[in-house]
Amino acid sequence: MSTGTTVDRALETALYTDEDALLDTAASLLAADRSADAELARRGEEFVRRAWERGWQPADLVRLVRRDLAEEHVRLAGVLIAAETAGYAHLPHRWAAQLADLDTKPARGADRFSSATTTLELYRLLVRLPSLEPVGPVPGDALPAPAAGEPRMLTRVRALLAKAEATGYPEEAEALTAKAQELMARHSLDEAALASRTPSGDVPGALRVGVEPPYEQAKAILLDAVATANHCRAVWNEPYGFSTVVGFEADLDPVELLYTSLLVQGTAAMTRAEAEQRAGGRRRTKSFRQSFLLAYANRLGSRLAATARRVSAEEPTLLPALRSREAAVTSHTDEMFPRTRTTRVRAMWDEAGWSHGTTAANAAGLGRAGQGEVEGG
Repeated sequence: MSTGTTVDRALETALYTDEDALLDTAASLLAADRSADAELARRGEEFVRRAWERGWQPADLVRLVRRDLAEEHVRLAGVLIAAETAGYAHLPHRWAAQLADLDTKPARGADRFSSATTTLELYRLLVRLPSLEPVGPVPGDALPAPAAGEPRMLTRVRALLAKAEATGYPEEAEALTAKAQELMARHSLDEAALASRTPSGDVPGALRVGVEPPYEQAKAILLDAVATANHCRAVWNEPYGFSTVVGFEADLDPVELLYTSLLVQGTAAMTRAEAEQRAGGRRRTKSFRQSFLLAYANRLGSRLAATARRVSAEEPTLLPALRSREAAVTSHTDEMFPRTRTTRVRAMWDEAGWSHGTTAANAAGLGRAGQGEVEGG
């Protein structure tokens, strides 16, 4: 029996059914034919390539595999993704960080039947992937020459937020986060000013940000608040665990950075608040954590909006340019997602959690460092 025939028979038997008996039959075929290994791996790389054509990116794929399968499937997916992408001279610029996060260590100690079963289970998932709204080019498309390094502003924001996350002093974290937000807001104004003076045909783009359990609804609300305050829009895809942020290129990466940092800071504050609750004799509860994060996201949304208005008001001549860019973002979002709908918050109420979450949001520095905010929320 030829290698191709073994692989073809195994895939035809197992990939388009959920029956365990057929999966076992196909795994037995592959386990018995060592010469099929190379062809089987090549077919996996083809399935990965089809995923790119359907709008998926490496981080999206790994996130889904981790959610629906097991760690051995995640490792295999990493190996296949690394092998498939290695053949391209250039990759979309956000892919480098996603590829760097891959676990590409092959599983050790599994027998051939178990390895074949893992492979077929992963391939079942890959062949059933739906199409997603594209958020950038796929490997193989004509790509612009990659920029050398990241913009200086983004490097400074990244450094400030890293310090804010690491410090054990809330006042220092507040000042550092405030400075990062100030840089982001002023950079966005500078971009709007440049676009108004020298129109370049720049159009909105998009990126995906993982929004995963637990408490994913609160996290999606927080990301939406960060995106909206920074002239972007966020659309949550709950089934696949991500939000798509739509905006001009200069705003997209800073939004992801600030969201990630605020989530880290909020989680740390929630842990501290839970410790206080336990010290007072109260057990830690899911409703406390959920209410905490919802309050944190709600209050930060108000503070972010107030800060954005304050910074924009300092350059009133640029308001028409900002509104024009925001209108372009809204139009592009509507084109990408013509059937979006609002979702009601599903949460268990905990008054103490809400109070602590609001307090934590008030402590997150978003206004001008060293000064109070212009508006309350």
